[in-house]
Amino acid sequence: MRHCRAWAELAPEPSMTQLDQLYHNHIEHLQAKYAAILQHHQCDAVLIHSGAPRSRSSHDDQSWSLRVTPHFGHWLPLQAADCVLRLAPGQRPLLCWCQPGSFWEGPPAPEHRLFEKHFDIQVIRSLADLAPLLPAGKLAWVADSRDAPPDDRLQRHAELERELDELRVHKTAYEVACIAEANARAAAGHDELRRAFAAGGNIELELHLRYLLATSQDDPETPYKNIVALGEHAAVLHHVAYGRGTHHTDATSLLLDAGATCMGYHADITRTWVRGHGASKDLFLALVSGVERLQQQLCDGAVVGRPYQDLHDESHLRIGQLLRELGVVRAGPEEAVAKDVTFAFYPHGLGHSLGLQTHDVGCARIAPRADNPWLRNTRIIESGQVFTIEPGVYFIPGLLEPLRQGPHGHLVDWQRVEALAPFGGVRIEDDLHIGTRAADNLTRIVLPSGGGVA
Repeated sequence: MRHCRAWAELAPEPSMTQLDQLYHNHIEHLQAKYAAILQHHQCDAVLIHSGAPRSRSSHDDQSWSLRVTPHFGHWLPLQAADCVLRLAPGQRPLLCWCQPGSFWEGPPAPEHRLFEKHFDIQVIRSLADLAPLLPAGKLAWVADSRDAPPDDRLQRHAELERELDELRVHKTAYEVACIAEANARAAAGHDELRRAFAAGGNIELELHLRYLLATSQDDPETPYKNIVALGEHAAVLHHVAYGRGTHHTDATSLLLDAGATCMGYHADITRTWVRGHGASKDLFLALVSGVERLQQQLCDGAVVGRPYQDLHDESHLRIGQLLRELGVVRAGPEEAVAKDVTFAFYPHGLGHSLGLQTHDVGCARIAPRADNPWLRNTRIIESGQVFTIEPGVYFIPGLLEPLRQGPHGHLVDWQRVEALAPFGGVRIEDDLHIGTRAADNLTRIVLPSGGGVA
């Protein structure tokens, strides 16, 4: 495994490798936390199902690649169906490792096998073998909501599961190191596509495939479907319908929103690049540079004790100021925000929690205000959190046309909008780990630039 700086700075004990020590501490932390949660809810044990394959269609027998239940992945990096973890206070964890012996296909090998030192392991052939391994007492079942308990003694426990979600909000050093390494893997793909784009790469599907090769991951291993958007396609926030033909425009942009995984943990990175010549290209480059600048200012503002929603509000004011400086919007930032002008250019939330899921749990318990409908993080910023900061500016016809026809259309210079629209939009995204006071930027360690001229 290639170690990035965030990993290497965590020194191991002399007799153990870095990964071994980090994982050992992580497991001890989980054992203590789970014991307290189970005792609080008067449960004798919890059983966590790894998950089951999902059918792609009712018309054939193909299944999607397995994404394990995140609470299972919290303990170990095993991507295998119908495994079960049995966890009880004061007892060594038991891994019921399902190995059905199928000759059709097999699960991928785990990225490390350190868990074999921390768990008792019982091989089972199916969930039908689980019954003799169930302890007496009150037993909680944690699984995908579609996976029914295989035994009547197992019950779902919503409040306990909410506490397990909360446990995942604050990352251990092992988890932070995994996310940092995922960033390092993703950085290799971003660097490759920046070079390919600068050299004239202009087929989205080809760029997507080059990203997979550069990061040594297959499509199902990516944390989410890569967003590879040339030109006006960047105005589609989740553009994954890759163009197969040549993109002929000389002056154009590449918005790449793509990550990687490590031990089941996700990286989520976006960069925006521009190439070509002309006045419109220069204006768009100024927009990219402005978003890069304000994105870094917002990262600096991610400090312990601040409500994340306040940071989102600040992002709208900063984007309003940038659009005014570029002559796109004639109003001041406060007026542009108050009259929803900035929302037409920047319709999504500033960021989200990150971990075993790209949109991780625990940071959106409080509903956002009505004027921030897509904000996925409404929590007070706390030490140990990992989340993204990803402001953007887009030229989306379905949002801009109502603004143009509405009472505030006069606040926009539509000629400048038309000049910028062929570039689609810009988004810049980093992954932040909150330390004791401020943020460690896990992305900038391995990918210093957020965009600009490719």
